[in-house]
Parts: sequence; structure tokens; C-alpha cells
Amino acid sequence: MKTNPIIRSVVELGGLFLPRVCGGCDRGLRQFEESLCSHCVADLPRTRFHDDPRNRVEELFRGKVHLASASAFLHFSRTGMVQRMLHRIKYHHDQQLAIDLGRRMAEDIKDSPRFQSVDVLLPVPLHPRKERIRGYNQSQLLVDGMRQVWPVDDHGKGLVRVVRTPSQTKRNRIDRWQNVKEAFHLPDEAPLKDRHVLIVDDVVTTGATLEGCVAVLRDVPGIRVSIYTAACA
Repeated sequence: MKTNPIIRSVVELGGLFLPRVCGGCDRGLRQFEESLCSHCVADLPRTRFHDDPRNRVEELFRGKVHLASASAFLHFSRTGMVQRMLHRIKYHHDQQLAIDLGRRMAEDIKDSPRFQSVDVLLPVPLHPRKERIRGYNQSQLLVDGMRQVWPVDDHGKGLVRVVRTPSQTKRNRIDRWQNVKEAFHLPDEAPLKDRHVLIVDDVVTTGATLEGCVAVLRDVPGIRVSIYTAACA
């Protein structure tokens, strides 16, 4: 996906004058560190959910949609490191942090027996207008990072967001589901037929957005659907 050239120019220009800082704690990064300092990497609140079929993410969807498996990489808290990381990615245009986070996500899950048969990564889409304003889709950037260490297909335009939904942040679960239940469209089911598809998103809270995605995929012949997010609240 092409990044908005204006945003890219601003980010590149800023990089000439501003020190590189950690996406988790804002400390200056040393030359060998990428987007997170060594302290934050060591302190990442990993869930260790991947091999547990009754983990919190999987239980969130049980009885609502059929999934092969579901997991999340990190625990999310509203005042913690993961919140700062996701905020930087979405609102401060830290695209490299998203790619680095995606790489860590893949390294954490790719050898899990429950996810080894995944052969397609499917990022949750943004509405085209919102993506133009932001300049990128953070879920696609996570997928881009994941594929650097996990060579599976990317079907980035497999799902299309056809309704620009309002922010989900302050809505309860029922309101969120009403907000997204008709938001997604699958233009062509053929590329996903008989595939194990892993839907990728940044954070799962009530699960309404991801339910909307899974619901659109349920009639694809032979499909298996799993979910993986950077964080779970």
C-alpha cells in the first residue's frame, strides 16, 4: 500500500532533526535498537494465549461466530506501554513501529501448532476515505511486518469497508455490533476458497468489528477463519 506522499515527506524530514525515541516509553533509542528500547522489549506484556483453545480472545467469540482459533500478542491497558504504542501508530504516523510490531507478532505465533496451517493474512480494512486521511491502514502495516518473518499470502484488499463507521471507543458491545454489522463486503470469494485465513487487527475489545469481518466470510466454500490481534483489552 502506498503511503500518502505528504505524510511520508513530513516523517522523513522530521527524522533528520528529531532523535529516534522508543514507541513504548519515549526514551531515546540506541543505534542498534529499532522502534522499542531493550527495556520495553523485555517488558512486553505477552499473553501466551496461542496454544490455549480457551484463552480470553477465543472465549470472546465463542457462540457468536465459528473460528478455527483466536489469539492476541499483548495485553492492553489504558495507561500502559501497549496503549502508548498503538496510539503512536494510529495518531502519530509511526509506521515503522507498526511494521516492527507485526514482525514480533509473527515471531510469537508462527510456530504455534494451532496456527501453522494459516496460509492467508487478511488485515481488517479501513474505510477508503479514512485511509486516505491517515495515509495508511495500521492493520495492513502489521501484516507487512508479519510477512517479513512468516512467508504466507497477503490478501490486503480481500475485504472492503463500505460503511464509514463512527469511532467505537465509547460504545458498548451492542452499539458496536450495530455500528459494524453491515460495514464490510467481500468482492471476490475465490481467492479465499479452501484457505485458512488469519484476520489481523490492532486491538480487540468487544470483538464487534472482527465479528463483522468473520460474518462476511462465513459462506466462502471450505474457508477456515482465525483471528490474531496485536493486543487485547
